[in-house]
Amino acid sequence: MPAAIALSRPHVGNDEIAAAVRVLRSGQLVQGQEVAAFEAEFSRIVAGRHCVAVSSGTAALHLTLTGLGIGVGDEVVLPSFTFAATANAVALTGAAPVFADIDPHTFCLAPAAAAAAITPRTAAIVAVHLYGHPAAMHQLDLLADRHGLALVEDAAQAVAAHLHHVPAGALGHAAAFSFYPTKNMHTMEGGMITTADTQLARRLRLLRNQGMDRPYHHEIIGFNARMTELAAAIGRVQLAALPRRTAARQSNAAYLDTHLRTVTIPRTGPGVGHVYHQYTVRTDQRDMLRDRLAAAGIGTGVYYPVPVHRQPAHGQAHPAPQLPHTDVAVDQVLSLPVHPDLSTADLARIVEAVNP
Repeated sequence: MPAAIALSRPHVGNDEIAAAVRVLRSGQLVQGQEVAAFEAEFSRIVAGRHCVAVSSGTAALHLTLTGLGIGVGDEVVLPSFTFAATANAVALTGAAPVFADIDPHTFCLAPAAAAAAITPRTAAIVAVHLYGHPAAMHQLDLLADRHGLALVEDAAQAVAAHLHHVPAGALGHAAAFSFYPTKNMHTMEGGMITTADTQLARRLRLLRNQGMDRPYHHEIIGFNARMTELAAAIGRVQLAALPRRTAARQSNAAYLDTHLRTVTIPRTGPGVGHVYHQYTVRTDQRDMLRDRLAAAGIGTGVYYPVPVHRQPAHGQAHPAPQLPHTDVAVDQVLSLPVHPDLSTADLARIVEAVNP
């Protein structure tokens, strides 16, 4: 039997190893020159916005919401069809997540559904760029402006994505990225916050470092959410390779788009630069297809089989929200391998296994 095709594969090459060794030998391990350089280099791909490197994508979301003043008594509108960290970050501020439905074609927050979920207590909207496809940010921005709300991008899966040539990370008031090992670029573990607001950026830097901008002088109550030098050094290597690896994902997705016949392929909205963190199809025969692919040695994933509003941690709302497009998606979605290390032969095997 041919070698298995993994759904995802964290890339660690000689350059990443050399960067890690350089840091370990330097003796400077936390929040030093590597972090500062990584922030400066990342700023170039988010239209020059301020960048604040942190310890994880969840920390990026939590600190962003905290920095915006979101807290007890507030509501935050977000999709339920996302990883639970999006809602967890809201809940950790003391605010209440309010779940809204998705666009059935893009899997991202539907502006009409978000509008219907707004109440006098709403303080923010979190738009998730799911699977690497940007949400409908123009409509959501108009909605946020109309109601005086903060608009936050959960760009955890969307590094290098863009909408009408504006990069993810520069589409809202602030954005949170994740650099978990399976993301399109990684730092082993880490995150980045981006914003055009200078005062917010300063507050975020305080929040990540126990409220300090100099040792032992605490301006506010903060957290320990610093990025390590080791993570930043690896991130710099990954960032340099990101254009090439993004192009490979997009090329692999284009091949699958052209050759798959028996599933509904991902749809890309107008003006969207999709980066295919996941290549997610729809099928009414998901379990059967997943089993067939597993038998052929091809990895797949279901992101996400249980929506957040039905999770025990968040399923306390009464009455439960009615999210019909979310309910259908969780039963139909299946993610296929699209990562940059796939060969042409791998792609042909995937197609052969999917198509009868």
